[in-house]
Amino acid sequence: MKKFIGLVLVALGLALAQQTSITYWQYDFKSKVDLITDLIKQFEAQNPNIKVVQQTFPYDAYQQKVASALAAGQGPDLVNLYYGWIPTWVKAGYLQPIPEEAIPSKTIEAEFIPMTQAAKVGGKYYGIPTAVRTLALFYNKDLFKAAGIATPPRTWEEFYTDGQKLTLKQGGRYTQIGYGISPDGQDHNVFREILVRQAGGRPYSDDDKKVLYNSPEGIKAFRQYTDWVKKYDIGVPNFFPGNNGYRDGFIAGKIGMIIDGSFAIGSIKSGAKFNWGVAEIPIDRLGARKANFGSFWLHGLSPLATGAKRDAAIKFLQFITSADTEKLWLEKVGELPARRALLRDPKLSLDPVYGPFIISLSYAKATPFVDEAAQRTVMVNAINRVLLENADPAASLQQAAAEDQKILDQFWK
Repeated sequence: MKKFIGLVLVALGLALAQQTSITYWQYDFKSKVDLITDLIKQFEAQNPNIKVVQQTFPYDAYQQKVASALAAGQGPDLVNLYYGWIPTWVKAGYLQPIPEEAIPSKTIEAEFIPMTQAAKVGGKYYGIPTAVRTLALFYNKDLFKAAGIATPPRTWEEFYTDGQKLTLKQGGRYTQIGYGISPDGQDHNVFREILVRQAGGRPYSDDDKKVLYNSPEGIKAFRQYTDWVKKYDIGVPNFFPGNNGYRDGFIAGKIGMIIDGSFAIGSIKSGAKFNWGVAEIPIDRLGARKANFGSFWLHGLSPLATGAKRDAAIKFLQFITSADTEKLWLEKVGELPARRALLRDPKLSLDPVYGPFIISLSYAKATPFVDEAAQRTVMVNAINRVLLENADPAASLQQAAAEDQKILDQFWK
C-alpha cells in the first residue's frame, strides 16, 4: 500500500513538473473577467498539463502596467489589448507576431470579418479577437412613452426634437436629460467616424499619415455635435458622475438616450429596471449615408511567451477565439462574434437588441489609430474647449487637427 501511494505521489509530482503555467492579462471589466474565469476552468479541464493564471488591472492603469512589467522581463504571456494600441505596442516591442505555422494569416482572413485586419502591422497579425463591436442608440422606452414619443429617432432632426422633450429642469438644474453627453465615452468616435463620414468627409488619409477631419465637412460635423449642447440643450457634460456616467445615468433612468457599444448590453440588461430598446444611429435624412464606428479587443502574444509557454499560450488563444467561445461571449458580454460564419445567422440580424449592431457591421469603420489614447485625448480636449470654455468650434477643431498631426508625424518619422 505504501509502495502504491509512493508511486501515485511520484506520478503526481511528475505531472506537476510537466505542467506549463501561462499568465493572461486583461483590464477589469466584470462580465469579461467572469467569463474568462469560467473559460479557464473549461480549458484546464481539457488540458490538465496547462495552468492559466488570469490577472486584471484598472483600465486607466492598464497600459502602463503592461509597459513597466514587460520592460522588467515580467508580466503576461498572453495579453488582451485594444486594437488602437497595436501600432504603439508593436513599435515598443510588447507583442510578437502570431506564428504563421500555428495560425496562418489566410485562415484568419477567411474565418474572421474584415475589421480584424486592423490587427495586422507590416503584413503580420499581432492578435486575434474573440468579438467585435459597433455603436447603436440605446433609448428608454418608458421615458419615451411618458414624453409622447412613439418610436426612436431615425434622423438627427428627430433626435433633437426627442432629446428636447426628454430633457427636464427644476429650478434651473437638470433633473433628466435627453442624451448622455460623454466626449470621453463614445462621443469622440461618434464625431470622428460617424458624423464626419455622414457629412461626406474622412477622419484620416488612407495611409493614416494625414489628418483630414479639419475639412469643411469635418467642421460642419463638429458644429453639429457641439450643438447638441450649445444649441439644442439636450444634454450636459458630467450630468452623472463617474467615468461611465453616461451609461450609469441611463441605467438609473435619468437619461433618455445614449450612444454606446454592443459591449454595454450586458450591463444595461442587468442594471436597467425599465423597458429599453436599441436602434441604429440616426442619419441626416432618410436614405442618406450611414456610418458607424467599429472596434475590438484582441488577444496577443507577449515576447515572454517562448518555448512551451508559447505553445500553451497559442492553444489557449485558439480556445478563447473559437466559435463556441464567441457564442458564449455574445450571451455573457454582449459583444458580436468576430467569425463570419456566426454573423450569418439571420436570428442575430432580426434580434431587437443585437440586430442594429449586426446590421451596422456592413458599413462600420475601425479608425486606424497609431496612439489611440493620445488621439482620443486630443479629440476630447477639442470638444471640452467648446462645451466648457465656449471656444469657437472651427478654431478648436483646427487646433486638434494640428496636435493630432504631430502625433502621426512623430509615429511615422
